[in-house]
Amino acid sequence: MSTSSMSSAAADLTERAIIEARARLAGVVTESPLQQADRLSALTGAKVYLKREDLQVVRSYKIRGAYNLMAQLSEAEKAAGVVAASAGNHAQGVAFACRAMEVHGRIYVPTTTPKQKRDRIRAHGGRFVELIATGETYDAAAAAAQADVVETGATWVHAFDDVRTTAGQGTIGVELVEQLGGVPDVVVVPVGGGGCFAGVTRYLRSQSPEIAIVGAEPAGAASLARSLDAGEVVELATIDPFVDGAAVRRIGGIGFDVAREQGAHVWPGHDVRDVAPGAMGIVEVDEGAVCTAMLDLYQNEGVIAEPAGALSVAALAQLRFEPGATVVCLLSGGNNDVSRYNEVIERSLVHQGLKHYFLVAFPQEPGALRRFLDEVLGPDDDVTLFEYVKRNNRDTGEALVGVELGRAGDLDALLARMDRSRLHCERLEPGSPAYRYLT
Repeated sequence: MSTSSMSSAAADLTERAIIEARARLAGVVTESPLQQADRLSALTGAKVYLKREDLQVVRSYKIRGAYNLMAQLSEAEKAAGVVAASAGNHAQGVAFACRAMEVHGRIYVPTTTPKQKRDRIRAHGGRFVELIATGETYDAAAAAAQADVVETGATWVHAFDDVRTTAGQGTIGVELVEQLGGVPDVVVVPVGGGGCFAGVTRYLRSQSPEIAIVGAEPAGAASLARSLDAGEVVELATIDPFVDGAAVRRIGGIGFDVAREQGAHVWPGHDVRDVAPGAMGIVEVDEGAVCTAMLDLYQNEGVIAEPAGALSVAALAQLRFEPGATVVCLLSGGNNDVSRYNEVIERSLVHQGLKHYFLVAFPQEPGALRRFLDEVLGPDDDVTLFEYVKRNNRDTGEALVGVELGRAGDLDALLARMDRSRLHCERLEPGSPAYRYLT
């Protein structure tokens, strides 16, 4: 894709713009650590580093873009106030900038934004920020914010589709090159709206065209992958909002243009892909795999990552590198609400094939449940949920039963015992309407 066919904003995202952003952010943004991850290195055969943007003052990289944009506003624009929309992390960056610059702002977030993120937005913005929760997705909140801009004349601080935002986020690339003392072989970047992906890609490719870049999207909100498939930006009809920091229906124009310019290819499915020098691949990561990566990071490295923050690490399971290659995973944020961990554990178990749900028709007679426990369950299997759904008639009652296996490979034996049982057992397939409704 030629520069002339790119949007003017994407063409303006230059190495110089990113270097100027770096100077603008000096003294404001933390130079986040670049830490070698021994466990991940052993698993992949590469030398894996984590770029710890979860350790920023707002616990994500979003402060870079928000502050860089607002630092370039005129006095008249600042006086008019600012408006932003965010799933939570960009909002914290804007709130921090509002308080630091004494600019009043209104920030729109989805109603699904975790309480932890909302509390942090208020803490960072103080009296300079009004927080408004509306709609169930980022896109709904953004529509409300844009209506506010039209009505009030306030300045729109875009989360990802503004060259000032993307240039600020691209400063991550400057830092990691300085910290490594050179350009890594591979960088894995989470993709939501595409601003960070665009900024980091633009800078790193300006330093070396041979660097391989992998964009990791949540499978339930793969807006860049679907747009690349279509050859133009498309809006997803539905999304899974679980990876809230990256669950965007429509990829930003800058991110899309940079991806096409750099020859990005969608790597579909979950087959392991070889990452060759100069490759540009977009992988879709199952939300359950993200949950497993979150738990592994916490239990092994002591890192509290939010779902979007763990995207790049989760993507490693779908990638194969040259032995000893230097790989950097951008750990983009750590704003995770502890109340979500039950869902995180559940999704992880389902993804690993350890948790399954069944509808079991129990005869209304003594000993029916005992027969299920003795004849159907294996020695390492546990019932984690038992709930009567309805009583069909006086003779039988249907129950929702959750079973956690000792090993994923035990499923076939469990299903065989169910087939031999006098009880009628129906497995609920993940993703089916019945599964979503009952579980």
